[in-house]
Amino acid sequence: MDPNSLKALQGAAGGSGPYTGDIAVAHYTSPKVSVYPWDSGFGTKYADPSTLPTGNDRSIAFSPDGADLAVAHDNSPYVSVYPWSSGFGTKYSNPSTLPTGDGKGVAFSPDGADLAVGHTNSPYVSVYPWSSGFGTKYSNPSTLPTGNGYGVAFSPDGADLAVAQYTSPYISVYPWTSGTGFGTKYADPSTLPTGDGKSVAFSPDGADLVVGHANSPYVSVYPWSSGFGTKYSDPSTTPTNTAYGVAFSPDGADLAVAHVTSPYVSVYPWTSGTGFGTKYSDPSTLPTNNGVGVAFSPDGADLAVAHTSSPYVSAYPWTSGTGFGTKYSDPSTLPTGNGRTVTFSPA
Repeated sequence: MDPNSLKALQGAAGGSGPYTGDIAVAHYTSPKVSVYPWDSGFGTKYADPSTLPTGNDRSIAFSPDGADLAVAHDNSPYVSVYPWSSGFGTKYSNPSTLPTGDGKGVAFSPDGADLAVGHTNSPYVSVYPWSSGFGTKYSNPSTLPTGNGYGVAFSPDGADLAVAQYTSPYISVYPWTSGTGFGTKYADPSTLPTGDGKSVAFSPDGADLVVGHANSPYVSVYPWSSGFGTKYSDPSTTPTNTAYGVAFSPDGADLAVAHVTSPYVSVYPWTSGTGFGTKYSDPSTLPTNNGVGVAFSPDGADLAVAHTSSPYVSAYPWTSGTGFGTKYSDPSTLPTGNGRTVTFSPA
């Protein structure tokens, strides 16, 4: 087992203390991406990359080994990827075939061999082989998403790729084979999300799929097993508006939703096969405006929310079964504009 994987397991089990790593925020306004060391709080912001993204950042993702950091953004080339090692390396060359519009979502496959970008304009999703640089873009799926691709997510085993999209059915999922590409799109769920898909995530065990979307109930969750099962019942207390970010805790016991309208973040106990538990109490110090992105740390001990007013990112200790702790101090150097996505590096 590699040292980073061992560290993650030890941290989750309490064997070597809390997770330490990095936390990255995609945001509006130059430099459009801000990354901080994380050790039960924000460290001093890393220097900006020498080549900045060309437009407002919408989504951000570390590769599974933590060696690369990808950003989906407005304006060509729509996706930028940097080597990462406690700081930005020189930006990788752009792919030979660019996404066709503003990048809205980005995700590496679990083995790090592929990189998916959700974007505006047909084909709405573009996927590339990845090996310290872009390979030749995979062929488009035979059945395209029906509108702008926003969230993208690979299943934990890498066998499926989900795209949250504008326009009904709001979610499209495809079998995925690295080296080959898209399989035939799975049948739509029998009960569709009720509005434009904004975000998507698989549970850590791959047994469930959550879609954050416009229109009440704002979040829809389905059993997943090479296809959609019957939609779970809605939570008794729904998020208060459009869900722009969704994330399961690493152990799958909790489900967090970043959304428009106070309290801006809602977290629920989650049990696969049963569904939502009673919503946790809101944090005592709320994010300051609309929640757009949300992420748990790899050990599940912290929860971060990207939001649209200063300080643009808020982070809290998290204890499953108990909920939010007292908000961590803001970073000494804040992101410079609306927070859009937040993510922790692999442990």
